Amino acid sequence: MQGLQERFMELAKITLRGQITIPVEIRKKLGVKDGDKVVFIEENGRIVMENSVRIALKTVQDAFRGEAERIGLKDEQDVVTMIKELRQKKRVKVHAGHARH
Repeated sequence: MQGLQERFMELAKITLRGQITIPVEIRKKLGVKDGDKVVFIEENGRIVMENSVRIALKTVQDAFRGEAERIGLKDEQDVVTMIKELRQKKRVKVHAGHARH
């Protein structure tokens, strides 16, 4: 187990309403500012506080892992080409919709 001198510790007091002020050094390490949200996660019997945006981004990245290879995207140019094709299909669909009126 790590000694206390090797770990970063901060102390916060809980108010009667259950609120705490997150110390500035912790906010910096989390990358959060006024108005941002944090999430509390239970891991191995401990409660961990994380930046909710980072958790959401990691979830999305994990969900899409392997998808680029699956659909044949090898580099940035493949992505650009795919976007152009999707925009062209959308334009054709929109123009076809206007022709009916």
